[in-house]
Amino acid sequence: MAGTSVHHNLFLPQPQEDHHHKKVTDFASREQECISLLKRCKNMEDLKQSHCLILKLDLDNSSFCKSNLVATCALSDWGSMDYANSVFEQIEYPNSFEFNTMIRGHVKDMNVDKAIVLYDQMLEMGIKPDKFTYPSLLKGCACLRGLKEGMQFHGHVYKNGLEDDVFVRNSLINMYGKCGEITQSCSVFKQMDDFDRSLATWSAVIAAHASKEMWSECLSLFQELTNQRCWKAEESVLVSVLSSCTNLGALDLGRSAHGFLIKNLSGLNVIVETSLLDMYLKCGSLVKGLTIFERMKVKNQWTYSAMISGLALNGYGNEALRVFSEMVEKGFEPDEVVYVGVLTACSHEGLVEKGLDFFNKMKVDHKINPTIQHYGCLVDLMGKAGKVKEAFDLINNMPMEANEVLWYSLLNACKIHQNFELGDKVAKKLLNLNSLSPSTYVMLSNMYAKAQKWEHVALTRKDMTQKGLIKTPGYSCIQVKRKAYKFVSNDIMLSHCEGVSDMIYQMELQLKFEGYFPDTSDVFLDVDDKEKIERLSRHSQKLAIAFGLINTSEGSPIRIVRNLRMCKDCHTYTKMISSIYERSIVVRDRNRFHHFEDGECSCKDYW
Repeated sequence: MAGTSVHHNLFLPQPQEDHHHKKVTDFASREQECISLLKRCKNMEDLKQSHCLILKLDLDNSSFCKSNLVATCALSDWGSMDYANSVFEQIEYPNSFEFNTMIRGHVKDMNVDKAIVLYDQMLEMGIKPDKFTYPSLLKGCACLRGLKEGMQFHGHVYKNGLEDDVFVRNSLINMYGKCGEITQSCSVFKQMDDFDRSLATWSAVIAAHASKEMWSECLSLFQELTNQRCWKAEESVLVSVLSSCTNLGALDLGRSAHGFLIKNLSGLNVIVETSLLDMYLKCGSLVKGLTIFERMKVKNQWTYSAMISGLALNGYGNEALRVFSEMVEKGFEPDEVVYVGVLTACSHEGLVEKGLDFFNKMKVDHKINPTIQHYGCLVDLMGKAGKVKEAFDLINNMPMEANEVLWYSLLNACKIHQNFELGDKVAKKLLNLNSLSPSTYVMLSNMYAKAQKWEHVALTRKDMTQKGLIKTPGYSCIQVKRKAYKFVSNDIMLSHCEGVSDMIYQMELQLKFEGYFPDTSDVFLDVDDKEKIERLSRHSQKLAIAFGLINTSEGSPIRIVRNLRMCKDCHTYTKMISSIYERSIVVRDRNRFHHFEDGECSCKDYW
């Protein structure tokens, strides 16, 4: 019976095909075709044609298709938010994905107000924001420095229970950092456990410190990151680290970061290579900077800008102008930053006429309106060349009000070229701008001292004392084995530490044998020559050189950063020491680098 039953079943009619299932399958197939079409779009024309096909395929009611259409249109580089908005408005009941997509698109186009309106609409419709909503909104606040709005969103984050999400926290760190609230940025960072901190977290907090120019803290965070974990190198972190090394003059740490880059990245892009180039040049390592520049396969406008300003800073003005010519020949359009470097190069070389020609070309050929920085370069250029009257007229005929920097630069030029009458006028201008700047009083006092007007010196110093103003002491910093040492001028305690005093004595003996005699013309005190010479011997730069000779290996370069302009005596002294001890000595003062080698300086005694 069983066998008969089975045989009989073979001849039973088969079930009809499920038409509903076939319909669902066809619909899903058309949806996949829709996604395929959208993925192939390269521009708005392609997208509009795909949209027409979607309508022909009867998919205009598909939420899935509309979501993908909105996303493609809103988030593509070639997309249109107006078109995306027209599609979005046709969705009767948009979900959180579609709202998030539109918010993200508006933020990408820097229309943060529209993004916030959409967010309010989202809340009114009862759609709960999620971990993808707030990062976009906070990014918009960061870009526009909208601290007030960012803090409101932070409150909403807590209200919706998303305060522990790593993406949201990273966005909060970034927003507070970009808005200058470094304390709040650090607070969010510290609330995170070590295992919750992603590389993006570290990148955000390091960038936050970089935005406030807290360079030492940037390097400390980077060292903490590398000590705690093995991580994949991220360019944004390393660019912030290199910027920190650049601004601190921390060449050794910069070299370590460079080594880390080579070890952890298969190739360096133009942004990272330009950051490396900038770091080496601004740390005074000219040869290394030039090597990187020459080996770069891809260069952009910022690469040339960094090279021009770096060469100018190091006193190689003619080389900077050659690179500028190459930049123009390659078809790169110079901007206002490039021209600051060009005019600085002319200033350091004393190329007055050439500098004025470049200033005119900037305005006429490249349609760049001069900024106060460009006028500052011209004032410096003229002042160094002794054209102080012309510089004074230039300032008075500028289309904007002169700031303290310009007047101070001119006052310094008046002191150097002993134009005391004009110096008095300039000093009054400075004091009208800021009567509480100790630098102005010190410069004025020094100018009177140079003219041996000791009564005027006494009155100026008395005025300083009555206003509670204190002169900033000259200091020099030197890094040895990654540790910074600071020497202050005329600090007797420092001059006796670690054999520095004995080294100073030995250096002076060698110098006298070579014919050195102290130049006291920049000692602006009413004391005898013996006292002046004694004070010169304890200048911070000399103390730092002595320490460097003791604590660095024979033949290695000595690198010093100082806060004030170098005096004539220190300049002559350092030239002779570089020859006697056969050392390369690199000194960065307030304005530029001086490269001393074999008894010569890169500035050619013009600074």
